[in-house]
Amino acid sequence: MIRIYTDDFLPKYVNGNWGWDAEKNCFQFSSRTADTREAGNEILPTCGFKYLASINQVEELIFRQEFQRPPTTYDADVILLQDIRSLVTFLAPPEIITQNFCEFVNTKIVHRFLKALIIYFDYFLKLVEIVIIRRDEISGDKAQIQSIESNELKQVYSANLSQYRLLLAREYSDIVLGFGEVKKFHHLAPMINISWSIKDRAFHEAFLSFSTQVVWIALHRRDFHLIDMEMNRLFRSEHFSLPTHDRFNFTKAEARMLYGKNYRRCNYRSQCSPLIQELNNVEKHNLPILWIGKRKYLGNDVRILEIEMRFIINAAQMSLANISLGILGHPKYLYNTMLKLDWEAVRHHHFSETYDPYQIVKQPCLNIPSRTQEELRKLSKTYQSRYELETTMEYWTPAMVRKWSKVHSIVEYFKTEGILTDVWIRCTREVEDTSYIGVEEIMKTFNEQKDKLRKKKH
Repeated sequence: MIRIYTDDFLPKYVNGNWGWDAEKNCFQFSSRTADTREAGNEILPTCGFKYLASINQVEELIFRQEFQRPPTTYDADVILLQDIRSLVTFLAPPEIITQNFCEFVNTKIVHRFLKALIIYFDYFLKLVEIVIIRRDEISGDKAQIQSIESNELKQVYSANLSQYRLLLAREYSDIVLGFGEVKKFHHLAPMINISWSIKDRAFHEAFLSFSTQVVWIALHRRDFHLIDMEMNRLFRSEHFSLPTHDRFNFTKAEARMLYGKNYRRCNYRSQCSPLIQELNNVEKHNLPILWIGKRKYLGNDVRILEIEMRFIINAAQMSLANISLGILGHPKYLYNTMLKLDWEAVRHHHFSETYDPYQIVKQPCLNIPSRTQEELRKLSKTYQSRYELETTMEYWTPAMVRKWSKVHSIVEYFKTEGILTDVWIRCTREVEDTSYIGVEEIMKTFNEQKDKLRKKKH
């Protein structure tokens, strides 16, 4: 019997475009594969590192055959944070991907940090869009007058963004202090407590660029310059030479709304990053945010419950809770290998404004909160928590970590040796294969997969 797995070998991501050929009077597809092989792939500079913005079909086949998350893992049919992490690792430059770095991003603390980062930037990009639209409304010949209600609403939006920033600061502080799994990556040498300044600086820059790429891909590759600008501001300060863009030159009022009331710029000797500033002044009704994801919240603060739901729900179940967070939780069949949306596949599923479970057709929007939200939250009650929460994720195996640390040498080996198999070669091997797989081996494989994917009764 011939078993053909065409999905592993047919490219889903095609580097090229369709155009009209006037001479032949028809549409022609012009592929950039040959050009990228000769001149190199498209590059996207991120924090001083050169990430690939495109891959050719050979590299795509290598990624899908050797490095893509296998179908035997949990929720293999939807996009999880692990899929985005794997893609960014494949696109990263060789000087970043070391075994030490691969072990670092393969921890639960980094997983929670990236999840909080995506939640923050999902809200931040929407709020910046509102700021830019409002900027056009209050300027020009037909300028509108700002009302008291609109100013109060801006304060609520700013408070909501500060709460997401506080959650992100909590996760970032765990990494900086070296808690749990990331203790062995701490910048202080054991026993002597001397900082590895040069090594830590290079590691921090690499991780900052890696996080920027993860957020950008997770949020449908929107506003890369804005994400890069805000990432640098969050984890450095304005004392550094930060990247700027003319479109995002915020006024003092707009910056106060986006950066929150805790942001202070002082002398560079005593300046700390904006994330740490959020931890230095936490309001009483926001204290439960520091326990989100670690303890189950018990209380009647609806805002805390909303943040907790976005943070602790697994990406595969987000659509069931009507939560949209970029491409997380979306079916893989709607995306190509580079995790770009395939609009042809979307049209085949007939999504509309009334039937849009993954919020692909709908434009990104923010629910209008109550103008008295923050005042009502101060009256809410919080009770002592009874349950502790534990983040669930599938780690890379030690063998996979070693494989990822040598990803570039593996790709070059596959290219030079030409050992990639296509559909025709695989079919030929299946026909020539005379080995017999017994029923016992088939049942053993089935039972192993069943035990992993099904809950056991105790």
